[in-house]
Amino acid sequence: MIKMSEEFEIRNKVAESGLVNFDLTTLLPKGERKGIDLKDFLFQEMILKEKDFREKVEAINVEEYKDAYIYIYNSVDTIIPLWAYFVLTAKLTDVSKKIVFGNREDLEVILMHNAIQTYDFGDMRGKRVLVKGCSDKEIPENAYIELVEQLKPIVKSLMFGEACSNVPIIKN
Repeated sequence: MIKMSEEFEIRNKVAESGLVNFDLTTLLPKGERKGIDLKDFLFQEMILKEKDFREKVEAINVEEYKDAYIYIYNSVDTIIPLWAYFVLTAKLTDVSKKIVFGNREDLEVILMHNAIQTYDFGDMRGKRVLVKGCSDKEIPENAYIELVEQLKPIVKSLMFGEACSNVPIIKN
């Protein structure tokens, strides 16, 4: 049996180092993601007829898209006139949080871009920052690029990974 003296104390050296841990997943906007395939609004999934298109858009139950992040895409090889995006977006813009053209991945890139551009990184000024490397949520690669652009001019040092095993990126 080991007897501990009163002088022995458990110390968290990582906490004492002044290292700021930053997890990009904290910036991921919360909310449902919903896709709308324009092929469902086409005549025989091939031709956009204005009257039919407008009727289908008008029939959308906007409550299904309330507070959702929406991505509009077209899974068939059909030319869609630009006004169609206007009509569909006008129908959903009052209830949704964000609407983009593209796939789910495109939506996530835009959401993270907006989150990084509007986040206040001021509390990291002059600090040693460790960006968490592992996550159970998918982060677009572009988010890491934008994060470095934001942090490089203000941090003392930037690392990627975990406290016990990290990759140094920059030192100012």
